[in-house]
Amino acid sequence: MPTSSYSVLKPYIDIAADFKVDLDQEDIVNFPISTSSPAIKANSYYFGHPEWAKNYFENCHRDQLFKSCWEAATGSWDHKIVVDIGCGPGNLYATLGGKPQLLIGVDISYGALSMAQRLGYIPVLADAHQLPFISNFADIVVLNATLHHCDYMDVVLEEAARLVRPGGILITDHDPHLTAWNFQGLGLWLWNFRLWLYRLIKRGGHTSAAEQTWGLATEVHHRPGDGVTPELYYKILEPLGFNVKVYPHNHTCGAEVLQGNYGESDKKYRFAQFCSGINPNSPEAALSLMCIATRQ
Repeated sequence: MPTSSYSVLKPYIDIAADFKVDLDQEDIVNFPISTSSPAIKANSYYFGHPEWAKNYFENCHRDQLFKSCWEAATGSWDHKIVVDIGCGPGNLYATLGGKPQLLIGVDISYGALSMAQRLGYIPVLADAHQLPFISNFADIVVLNATLHHCDYMDVVLEEAARLVRPGGILITDHDPHLTAWNFQGLGLWLWNFRLWLYRLIKRGGHTSAAEQTWGLATEVHHRPGDGVTPELYYKILEPLGFNVKVYPHNHTCGAEVLQGNYGESDKKYRFAQFCSGINPNSPEAALSLMCIATRQ
C-alpha cells in the first residue's frame, strides 16, 4: 500500500508520534497539521499559489552570491541525508544542486511541495513546530528564510536541531536581524511607504495588492522591532550540544560572509537605519543572520 515516498521515509518517521499518514495521488506524505494559525494559513495559501510561488522561486535565493555563501557553509550535499525545513517551491536545492542520499522537503504548502517534488525533493506536508521524524538522523538540516515565517521561532529551531546527528550541521539564514530592522520615526515611515512603491513598479513578490498582502501575512517576524538575534541561537542550540557560529550579513557578499565580511546594504535600508538612529555601518545593522551550528 505505501507509495515510494513513504517507503523511503518510513525508517525516519517517528512511530511514537500521533500522526496519521495520508498518501495522495502526487505521492506527497501528508501529516495533518494540528493547529491552524493565521501564519500557517497564509504560508499555505501564498506559497501554494501557482503564480506567486513561481515569482518567489524565480526572484529569491537564486543569485551567485547566495550560492557561494551557502556552498561555503554546507559543503557538498552529495551522499548526505538533507532535511530542508520550509523548503517552499525548492529554491535552495535548485540553486545548490548535488546528489544527496536523501533530500527531504518539509512545508505546510501543498502547492509549493508539488513544485519542490519535481526538482527531486521527497515532499512532506507537516508543521515545522512538530516534525514527525526520529531524532539524530540527518547530516544537514537547513532552514533558509523559514524561522520568521513561523509563529514560534524558538520551537522550530529546537525541533530542527533535534534531527541533526552527531557531527552533522544545522544552518539557518535570511531571517531578519532584529537590531537592523528596528525602524523608528522617519525610518519607519519610509519602511511603510515602500509597499506602495513596490506595487507601483511590480517588484517581485509585490506584483499585485493581493500578492503583497498575502506575502506580508506569511512573514510573522519580519516587522520593525522583531526578528532573530544571536542570543536566540546560542540560547537554544548550545545546551543541545552544538558549536554555534553566527554571521551577520547584508546579502551582498558570498563566501566572504564566513570570514566576517557582512558587506554593505542597499542605500534605502541604510538611509532608513540612519533616520532610526541605527549605525548603518555596524554589524548590528546587517539585515540577516546566518547561523552555522555543528552538533558535537
